[in-house]
Amino acid sequence: MDITEIERDSMEFDVVIVGAGPAGLAAACRLMQLAKEHHQELTVCLVEKGSEVGAHILSGAVIESRAIEELFPNWQELGAPLNVPVQRDELYLLRNETAAVKIPNAFIPATMHNEGNYIVSLGNVCRWLAEQAEGLGVEVFPGFPASQLLLNEDGSVAGIITGDMGIGIDGEPKDSFTPGMELRAKYTIFAEGCRGHLGKQLYSQFQLDADADAQHYGIGIKELWDIDPSKHQEGLVIHGSGWPLGGGTSGGFFLYHSENNQAVVGLIIDLNYSNPYVSPFDEFQRMKHHPLIADYLQGGKRVAYGARAITKGGFNALPKMHFPGGLLVGCNAGTLNFAKIKGTHTAMKSGMLAAEEIFAALQAGDTGGKDLSGYDARFQNSWVYTELQASRNFGPALHKFGSLIGGAFNFIDQNIFRGKLPVTLRDDHPDYAQLRPASEFAPIQYPKPDGKLSFDKLSSVFLSNTNHDEDQPSHLRLKDPTIPIGKNLPLYAEPAQRYCPAGVYEVLGEGAEARFQINAQNCVHCKTCDIKDPAQNITWVTPEGGGGPNYPNM
Repeated sequence: MDITEIERDSMEFDVVIVGAGPAGLAAACRLMQLAKEHHQELTVCLVEKGSEVGAHILSGAVIESRAIEELFPNWQELGAPLNVPVQRDELYLLRNETAAVKIPNAFIPATMHNEGNYIVSLGNVCRWLAEQAEGLGVEVFPGFPASQLLLNEDGSVAGIITGDMGIGIDGEPKDSFTPGMELRAKYTIFAEGCRGHLGKQLYSQFQLDADADAQHYGIGIKELWDIDPSKHQEGLVIHGSGWPLGGGTSGGFFLYHSENNQAVVGLIIDLNYSNPYVSPFDEFQRMKHHPLIADYLQGGKRVAYGARAITKGGFNALPKMHFPGGLLVGCNAGTLNFAKIKGTHTAMKSGMLAAEEIFAALQAGDTGGKDLSGYDARFQNSWVYTELQASRNFGPALHKFGSLIGGAFNFIDQNIFRGKLPVTLRDDHPDYAQLRPASEFAPIQYPKPDGKLSFDKLSSVFLSNTNHDEDQPSHLRLKDPTIPIGKNLPLYAEPAQRYCPAGVYEVLGEGAEARFQINAQNCVHCKTCDIKDPAQNITWVTPEGGGGPNYPNM
């Protein structure tokens, strides 16, 4: 059977939204609010690849409530799960494995102060947003990945095709085969999050990043812990940088005390590092042994684990967000404000602006398929643009000058000049191109996990509740299957073994017997491989619907 020739069922909507993260859900809610305000009928469909809304959502998270307050001024009455206001904010520099220096508040960049913000489970915030969307009339379809773009004859986006179900690992349909559906729309909003599968295609097809700096990424690794009640300080927010990262590898850690005697701990590592022996997972496990962190976690129990790439290029890397038939929003477009280490409020606002642009077009009688270039003016006149423009130098300063000098620059830029310093720093080197040959470095000997504070990858993946049907084609595609062993292994000691936080990639055997193994069942959908592979040889595509992690309270 030729799957490409299968006749598919089709459904038509005014708007299709891809991804039930903050941006997509905010767009859906705003569209229906506008329809009700103007007494117009509107059909909106939102598809989500996770088994449920929130299943694939992972973030720190300390969030600003600004966008939620705009979208739902009565959010507290509606029961939004913003239950833990920040009570205390601390920033540290870890000098070595035992010493830490607390940075006085007066010397912390203004963007990193968290007064008035909330510690949340972003997954639960998205679950709540989905309830509001459904209450407004949005059709929410979890477990349906958007696997293909649907194009009109003129090349404009006409919607998406959901993933086929029941294809065997040999590529042939099984008895359970169910073809995906065509979801056609006048306009499609792509809110897939960082390094979206279809977003990546849209960037290429419509040259969306032709006038932007290279995008930059980090990998965020996070654990949720039940900790000793005597050590719990609800509302405490701790950030920091320094040890164990070094040798040109940059990033920072976080520790947030949420509700119910729980704390979240995590490490973000910039993916522009040059040493191919760096293992972000093992750096995180080592970091938890620092007394500043360990004192809170000792005697506690790790209850959840996850990892996700972060789009952090900021203002200078923003692409064109409109194209014929659709809009790109949220982390799919890179709206995260790295200076604040926050992207929820900006993602939501970008989705709300997209809803307003599309609704205005439909209200004017637009039949779809046009290039909504008016989104540019709408975005540029918003507080998102102002905020991101003021923070444009934050990431490049850290990349160019390091944590100390870069941090001092950012203090001057943010606290004294309020983001209006008359200079724009650039960082136009792609992250994957920063990797240098393994011959220039010594292998890093990471400590063995102790099973109390530090753990191995497989037990961690188990806590992410990750599951994929083993009898399906791998969703991790190699453009050239000879590159991992033929090129990456001799030149870079095949870094996929280490940059993947889930043990997906292994090199088995030695010498002429060496082979590259992909354990796709372990994949937590972080997208790091798609970003960091030095040959850009790995492409992440959507697996069967519902596959991947099932994060609780993350």
